Formats: sequence, C-alpha cells, structure tokens
Amino acid sequence: MAYVSVPKDLTKVKNKIVFNLTKRQIICLLIAAVMGIPFYFLTREVLGTSNAATGMVLLMLPAFLFAMYEKDGMHLEQILMNIIRVRILHPAVRKYETENFYETELKGKVVPTKGKGGSVRAKKKK
Repeated sequence: MAYVSVPKDLTKVKNKIVFNLTKRQIICLLIAAVMGIPFYFLTREVLGTSNAATGMVLLMLPAFLFAMYEKDGMHLEQILMNIIRVRILHPAVRKYETENFYETELKGKVVPTKGKGGSVRAKKKK
C-alpha cells in the first residue's frame, strides 16, 4: 500500500518546476547567469582565471541570495524592506522622562506623601 504524507499547512507547499526549483528561483538564477558568465569571459584575460571567477561569484551572489534565502515565510527583499522601514523611514522615537515629586521645590504645590498605614494623603510644602 502506498503512503503519501500530506502537510497540515498547505500554504507552505510550493510548486516545483524543474530540478526541484520554483519559478522564482529559476528566474533569479537565470538573471545571475546572465550577469556572471559574460563577466567571466570578458575579464579572464585581463584579471586572470582565478580573479575573474571570484568576481563572477561575487557578482552572482546577490541574485542567488534573492532566489534562495527565505526566513519565516518571507523572501530576502521583504526582509530588507522591513529593515529599511523600521530603521530608516519610521524610526521609533523613545522619550523617557520621569518626574520625581520628592525633589520638586515648588512652593504651594500639593505633594503626595505616605501617611500611617500606607495611605496617601496630600501635604502642603512649606
């Protein structure tokens, strides 16, 4: 008898097209190949084979990361946009101020003090 496991959350299932890659991954890898391979062939005489290959890898790396990196169901561009939005576009302004009633020297103001039994009562400052 054949046994097939079915995942509980079907939103995480992705359609694989060729070589167990999604359409997004195939497009990003093709973009990386279109950028990297001509770079290698055009610069290998000038830079040398090893340096041209290193340059090709460094040129292809961002497209590869956009194709493959995924964390918590978000792709790399979504993560980068969230970081930009939180850190640059809408940075949190935290204002922390305290007011110490025991150090204020305002005459005639009512300052709360603790009375007997833990109750708070108002006392005029002289």
